[in-house]
Amino acid sequence: MAFYSQSPVAIAPPFHSSSSSYSSGPSLGSHGSKPRGHRVCDTCGAIETAQTGRFRLCGGCMITQYCSPECQKNNWPQHKILCRHTAEQMTASKQHATAVGPSSEFPDPNLAKNLRKFTSAHADLIGWTAFQALQLKRMPINIRQYALQVNLQFRPSNDSASRFTVASVQLVPKSILNDADPVVSEDVSRREERCRRAGGIGVAVVLLQCGLVSQVMPVEVDPPAKIAWDARDDWEQVFRMYTEAGRTDFTAPISRRR
Repeated sequence: MAFYSQSPVAIAPPFHSSSSSYSSGPSLGSHGSKPRGHRVCDTCGAIETAQTGRFRLCGGCMITQYCSPECQKNNWPQHKILCRHTAEQMTASKQHATAVGPSSEFPDPNLAKNLRKFTSAHADLIGWTAFQALQLKRMPINIRQYALQVNLQFRPSNDSASRFTVASVQLVPKSILNDADPVVSEDVSRREERCRRAGGIGVAVVLLQCGLVSQVMPVEVDPPAKIAWDARDDWEQVFRMYTEAGRTDFTAPISRRR
């Protein structure tokens, strides 16, 4: 895979948007002095830790997280557009897949749901992979220009973490999301503003694609200096190894040069 700071970026085929859903990814680093958890309340920005307990998911889109019922209620006027949009996309995908039957574009009637579960199961791994693929340790500016596209193949399995294998990965212009799904693009922009106000560098976008169904995962990233990871050239090999085996025990290697 070519990289723009060394040679021209390898642009992937157009990102399909026949059915697109959205999945909030883990946040990388720590805003200010707070230890960063895996989830951020979409209303107040509270960080999920062992002390706070597991944050709740919106029951409609099953994507956005909240630290309390009060935050969820207060955020509904802003969240309802994205929530309904995501739920409609999920329903439309299943209806279309059921109507046309199995195909390369819709290999399973529950493809959108399975892709969302797969993304959630491997969220930490996908976040780390995006950080490495975009070379954010060396070139933080890349977060503004490029996204990581992951093309997947469906694999029938009883285990949600094993239902897809990686066919290919490549960098694509981040602007591709604007044309593919304006509603999701607007929410990514909102997250970027929140992340930068808190001292982060922005949102790394991962586009996971299988047939005509896609999943968008935004990952809020703090300054690379606050993230204790080395730059790794074997990130794709690691990504493929864990997803191929359906392993969800990924722990990002931490640099010893502190």
